[in-house]
Amino acid sequence: MKQYFLALAAGSALVAAQPVLAQSESPADLAKTIAADYDSKLEALFKDFHRNPELSYKEVRTAGIIAKEWRAVGWDVTEKVGGTGVVAVMKNGDGPTLMLRADMDGLPLVEDSGLDYMSTATQVSIDGEEKPVMHACGHDVHITSLIGTARRLSAMKDRWRGTIVLIAQPAEERIGGAKLMMDDGLYSRFPKPDFAMAFHVSADTPTGKLALREGITYSSSDSVDITVHGVGAHGASPHRGKDPIVMGAQIIMNLQTIVSREIAPLQPAVVTVGAFNSGFKHNIISDKATMQLTVRSDDQETREKLLEGIKRIAENVGRMNGLPEDKLPEVKISHERTPATYNDVTLSRRIRNLFSERFGADVFDDQPRQGMGAEDFAYFVAPNTDVPGVYFSVGGTPQADFDREDAGGPPVPSHHSPFFKVAPRESVTLGTEAMTAAALDYLAPKTE
Repeated sequence: MKQYFLALAAGSALVAAQPVLAQSESPADLAKTIAADYDSKLEALFKDFHRNPELSYKEVRTAGIIAKEWRAVGWDVTEKVGGTGVVAVMKNGDGPTLMLRADMDGLPLVEDSGLDYMSTATQVSIDGEEKPVMHACGHDVHITSLIGTARRLSAMKDRWRGTIVLIAQPAEERIGGAKLMMDDGLYSRFPKPDFAMAFHVSADTPTGKLALREGITYSSSDSVDITVHGVGAHGASPHRGKDPIVMGAQIIMNLQTIVSREIAPLQPAVVTVGAFNSGFKHNIISDKATMQLTVRSDDQETREKLLEGIKRIAENVGRMNGLPEDKLPEVKISHERTPATYNDVTLSRRIRNLFSERFGADVFDDQPRQGMGAEDFAYFVAPNTDVPGVYFSVGGTPQADFDREDAGGPPVPSHHSPFFKVAPRESVTLGTEAMTAAALDYLAPKTE
């Protein structure tokens, strides 16, 4: 924590000169208050988080700072939920329960963004290897914004009634942290929400813009490992072995027919082989090959059909090549998986109308989905939870950067790129205002 206090020292005089929280803030003044809070408090927090990212399941320092900041403004905080997860609760009379979530892990990348506060951090991952770490997906924006939201809601308790639960979630990048928190009793140990909400900063969306869709928002994701067992032999005598590379190649090519020939043409589905490894010498036929796949879909029926098809194809390629039953290719589905994320239609329309009234009808950047990214926020709002949810996006890249790209300039860096960066002030303040405004609307005191 020492580095944290050193990082904030430059702004300490300004923070001390102002009240931590304004009392009875007006919603009309919310944007100005958040902007002032960013300048005096949140900017230093964001830069500290960005300089000191932590890998999935290892977010100890990050979680400690978040817990400290939430406690400082009156929240009842519990740490180590589902590993490094943090839960904060504030009860303020009778009313609904709202959950607001932010993810906090970084990615194993060497940052090359050119920012003067870019990360040079390394950390030993849960795999036991020391890796570089970078906030290459904007989770530093999310947690800074949720701290800002917590500060505003604490200062505006006369404007809402009910219970708010804040979630700092680990391991979104390995799509495991949400399930861990659920398995650790999130909805039994703490107030179960009537509504859950989160946002993601988007490098593909201009600053000042929001994106909010009804229904499907993120696809399901399954990580699949295939091990192909062969019989090793000399490369000059292939008839004496069973070549796992050839069998692996046959599996890979046949996997493509699942989407092209078994899934309806208008039904989204992806089977991508991201890794294929075997052998170590020119003239040796290996006895094993391994593959790593990512599998995406937008509904459970398609998801199951894809996974069943992968297993069927892998095993029958083994049979086709004469492998005995106990040596057929093994297909294992990793624990790194999540169902699809759906936005509740009724609540999405309510929040969209609120954002339109507050920020103007032109605030929305309604681009169609171009990929099948996944989000483990789905575990918090899965059908079996009976918790409706809304997940939206906040623009992170200045329009001028898109204009330069269109004119032949440098491309806007994507998420998970070593060059990734967002405009933090615009992203954090808009995310904070949107989350706070949505909370105040949903928990507005009922008039008699």
